[in-house]
Amino acid sequence: MTVGVLALQGDFREHADVLRTLGADVIHVRRPEELAVVDGLVIPGGESSVMDKLARSFGLAEPLRARIRSGLPVYGTCAGLIMLADSVLDAIVGQESLGGLDVVVRRNAFGSQTQSFETDLDIPALGADPVHAVFIRGPVVESVGPAATALATLADGRVVAVEQGNLLGTSFHPEITGEHRFHEYFLSKVRARTLAA
Repeated sequence: MTVGVLALQGDFREHADVLRTLGADVIHVRRPEELAVVDGLVIPGGESSVMDKLARSFGLAEPLRARIRSGLPVYGTCAGLIMLADSVLDAIVGQESLGGLDVVVRRNAFGSQTQSFETDLDIPALGADPVHAVFIRGPVVESVGPAATALATLADGRVVAVEQGNLLGTSFHPEITGEHRFHEYFLSKVRARTLAA
């Protein structure tokens, strides 16, 4: 099982470290030929508008869309969630997402870097213990379409984790807190698809 981490920009190294700790073979994905060999992909946090521009510049945007449509398991955190959303509010002019998740997200919904925060979330799909979540200029899911499912909400009801088939997205950064359950959950999707192939 080979898992790629989109390594154009952002905290891709942290995701790669977590995935290796969990036993996955990991490669950094920067070119279409690297994307072609992975069984799953993580799109890290970072700056979604820069990631979008680089994906198009490196010839990765269309291959990414095609792999997502074909059922590739993909986990997006923060900017990665923005990249997976079908619709993005407050995008910069010309910004595109890859799509796949039937959600509308709002970029930088929690304000500036200085308004970053941490909280514990109840996420029944991951077990009884709460998930400690770190939000750094993260997006929020403004609406969840019928094809997607909300996995976690803040106390005020805003959705911050979603899934749809083999796609998973979080507004927060489990890769920097030592919280591995989302990565484990993602790897279970990769394993199931690999075994079914």
